[in-house]
Amino acid sequence: MRKKEAHILIVDDDEDILFSARVWLKKFFTEVSCLSQPKNILKFLSEHQVDAVLLDMNFRKGFESGQDGLYWMKEIKTLEPQLPIILMTAYGEVELAVEALKNGASDFILKPWNNEKLYASVNLAVDISRKNRKLNQWESVSIKINQYQLETKSPAMQEVMGQIERVAATDANVLLLGENGTGKYVLAEYVHELSNRKSQPFVHIDLGSLSENLFEAELFGYKKGAFTDAHRDYAGKIENAENGTVFLDEIGNLPLHLQTKLLSLIQNRKLSRIGESKERLLDVRFIFATNENLKKAVSENRFRKDLYYRINTVELNIPSLKERQEDIPGLATYFLDRYKQKYHKTDLMLNEDLVSELVHYSWPGNIRELDHCIERSVILSHEKVLKLLMPQDEEPEKSITNLNIEDMEELLIKKALKKHRGNISLAAEDLGLSRAALYRRMEKFEL
Repeated sequence: MRKKEAHILIVDDDEDILFSARVWLKKFFTEVSCLSQPKNILKFLSEHQVDAVLLDMNFRKGFESGQDGLYWMKEIKTLEPQLPIILMTAYGEVELAVEALKNGASDFILKPWNNEKLYASVNLAVDISRKNRKLNQWESVSIKINQYQLETKSPAMQEVMGQIERVAATDANVLLLGENGTGKYVLAEYVHELSNRKSQPFVHIDLGSLSENLFEAELFGYKKGAFTDAHRDYAGKIENAENGTVFLDEIGNLPLHLQTKLLSLIQNRKLSRIGESKERLLDVRFIFATNENLKKAVSENRFRKDLYYRINTVELNIPSLKERQEDIPGLATYFLDRYKQKYHKTDLMLNEDLVSELVHYSWPGNIRELDHCIERSVILSHEKVLKLLMPQDEEPEKSITNLNIEDMEELLIKKALKKHRGNISLAAEDLGLSRAALYRRMEKFEL
């Protein structure tokens, strides 16, 4: 039986107990550590990622009430609230077990233990720990598809939705192509929700927002001591998607040396953290997205040809909003209902003239721009009929009179985005910036 990738910590002042428990659990888990002094627990946990703790309840001679264990469990929970803790004692009482479980213990083991029972308890604790870690680390896990407007009257979009429904049940790699703001994230999550992995994590990784020196550490994780600031083992974002779906957004931003590592991962389903020689088997489904022309990037040697053919098993082209005008009224109504509730303006409504104005605008920023337009309009409206603040109606760009560098930088970024109709790649190239640098500046100026 292959060992489960997990780190178990055993805390007991009896060296024989530590030895026997470690020998038994080492058969099933990759790493088992022991401490004989409970005062070292918190330091150990701050330096290592632990999946479960096996904790004795009595550390002082002559004291057999179990209060020591309850005290240290409380201390551990202060540092790691959701870390599973299994308490063990040679002095079993029903009242003590009940108190332990009420205080947050995941299980209660009596010494001498039954080996099978010990394994089963620790194994369950590890599974709980992994599930908690995934749920806490990725806020996207809690986002449900019913928060989005997915109904469409557009023939082009209906074709895309049909393709998604056919491919979702498979584990095929999917490449979503389309302009910024066309809903690639929403559609990636829709694929996940229709798949057999829907009860597992959906992990969104925006490669456009990561600085290049963090790419490898964030994606693949690292071992303690791998570099200066690696104070503890760290599971990367891809590893935390085990059994679920990884959505790699803006895949065109991935540096060439990491494209090689990603290609190996996709082919072999094995991952190595930075500073670690062992390989970890990984079961995930990949979805990729970009607004960049990857074929052009391949011809310019900026993107590996073999990786391109690996990621586009199924390639879906998402139409821009101007190509699906039939959907604009429904999307506008959806956003209006959302912001009416958010800003407590439940009487607002769209009339036919406003809908016509929305339909005949070009929407260079696509659905994202429509979303922001409706939100601004709701905020600024005072009457029952919504007063649209269309992008062309917004106040003119402020002129620069004091030569303030930040003001000039903000103006240039706005001009570049307007010139290239919201295309981040082209705007960044025009400004002489990387996509990641432009994203950081856009966030800074709330653009």
